[in-house]
Amino acid sequence: MPLFNRKPVQKNKDDQAAVQNKHNEHDDQVKQNLVFHCQQAHGSPTGLVSNFSNVRELYQRVADCYDFPSDEILFCTLNTHKMDMTKLLGSQIGLDDFIFVHRKGRPKEIEIAKTNEALGLTITDNGSGYCFIKRIKENSIIDKISYISVGDHIEKIDNETMVGRRHYEVAKMLKDIPKGTVFTLRLIEPIKAGFSNIEPRSSKRGKSASYGNGKETLRFKANGAAQIQKETDESKKGIDKINQLLENLLGISDFELATQIWEKGEDKLNSMDFAEAIDNSDLDELGFTDDFIIELWGVITDARAGRLKN
Repeated sequence: MPLFNRKPVQKNKDDQAAVQNKHNEHDDQVKQNLVFHCQQAHGSPTGLVSNFSNVRELYQRVADCYDFPSDEILFCTLNTHKMDMTKLLGSQIGLDDFIFVHRKGRPKEIEIAKTNEALGLTITDNGSGYCFIKRIKENSIIDKISYISVGDHIEKIDNETMVGRRHYEVAKMLKDIPKGTVFTLRLIEPIKAGFSNIEPRSSKRGKSASYGNGKETLRFKANGAAQIQKETDESKKGIDKINQLLENLLGISDFELATQIWEKGEDKLNSMDFAEAIDNSDLDELGFTDDFIIELWGVITDARAGRLKN
């Protein structure tokens, strides 16, 4: 018998329309007023991008700025040109953040013998149809293959394309490959930096270069709206902890997904309301168990009470 008696919530269509209109108005205002600096991570002049409210739109603005197709972008990092997976652009950007764009480089195909159940990969995606490797576990199958690196885009498993799939789908496909099987990964690595000390130019806003030092962020909401929010210490710790649970459960890393889960529980008073909010959103397709939802709720309540450590 399920722990939670989950019932769909019927919403008034007029209320939904009013909320959506308010989101759209705010979205337009945000896009018009904010301008971000960017560079290609392997080296380029500094560009300016604005008028976007989600990752796909951001990629298109960057592509327009540098005159290349947006599907060449693998991912972006904030405030560093290096492939630092702790600095990935996810569902939010600090208002002072500098965007570095990592583009498609050399393709490569590697045959892998699955000698253990776990390959040792943590997978994330760029929010625009590309999954890539965020972490490789030490002494794992993948760690012993020198041709595979953090940042590589997983384009195909055998002959099946992974483009357009979410990271949890790719992680499940790799997990479901039987032990003892030999399979082929087609990967695309990011273009390597042409020089090692590339740094963004000083901001034209009249102050010295100091990136990512503000608390205000532009957050891409799940409903498509962009909103400026102030990041709190409790939300940061809670979201980081939720992301750790996702990695342990699913083998994925997704700050955006963790943020969405946090937001579903942010204003809830008990675990049953939180479970209903999960079930009445697109998070339902992940099939979280009751035990996992209780674990997530525990993280949220601990973060609110200040019991989580960095």
